[in-house]
Amino acid sequence: MKNLNFRANWLPVVSMILAIIGIWYIAALLMNGNQLINQLERKKQQWTYSQVISQAYQVKRPMLPAPHQVALELKKSVFDTAISSKRSLVHHSLITLNSTMLGFLLGSVVGIVIAIGIVHNKTLEASLMPWIIASQTIPILAIAPIIVVVLGALNITGVLPKAVISMYLSFFPVTIGMVKGLRAPDTLHVELMHTYNASALQTFWKLRWYSAQPYLFASLKVAIAAALVGAIVAELPTGAQGGLGSRLLSGSYYGQTQQIWAALIMAALLGSLLVWIVNLAETALLKRRGGLSNA
Repeated sequence: MKNLNFRANWLPVVSMILAIIGIWYIAALLMNGNQLINQLERKKQQWTYSQVISQAYQVKRPMLPAPHQVALELKKSVFDTAISSKRSLVHHSLITLNSTMLGFLLGSVVGIVIAIGIVHNKTLEASLMPWIIASQTIPILAIAPIIVVVLGALNITGVLPKAVISMYLSFFPVTIGMVKGLRAPDTLHVELMHTYNASALQTFWKLRWYSAQPYLFASLKVAIAAALVGAIVAELPTGAQGGLGSRLLSGSYYGQTQQIWAALIMAALLGSLLVWIVNLAETALLKRRGGLSNA
């Protein structure tokens, strides 16, 4: 039975990973092979398809590095390099993580406060909600340099400008999720609280907040991933010397595609880890509430 459950849970995942790797190798062969052919023709050298296939995965600066090339770059920059070194992806990931977590915390607090105000004040909902939605139509790449310049003029530098950009992306899902969650209680339950002569504060803590928690954690998973994206994007216009964003930028400057892809993979792993941590917190809360069994 355990073997059947293992196959049901992991076989689709493993199959998808193998399919992606296979497509990746084929795409790398086509793109790098074409690059190699152009290089040989510019040098007026003869070439054969067997030569192109054998050398396509050995191009010095490939258009699309093969999976094993990215894996080697990850090994070199994660395991073979000291964390204190500026060539270490762990070092850059920790820098990005600092602004991500600060932006996520700020965005979560702002989102929850705005949602509480919207739910309890119809005027606030009519005035704020359209602007909240409209704010997400502005491309983050356009607004990030503006935020950096404005805060720089106020002598606010370092982690905070990047955290503000991260907060800008993360507060929206929290606001929308919490508005939905705070309005989730059944009408009969709300009327029952009124029958008990409960105050608005008592209704909030004993009913609305309790009902909103599943919605909150669902939105936090989206928010923390958005916060990571915001932190990486924020490192691009700041010219930061550290962070995954600066690693991507330097890789594009010098044509180091292996470095770019290694940073992308590291960002994906970091995002998955952060979402998993939020999921663990949600599971622990649901167990405490009796929403999950201990089995």
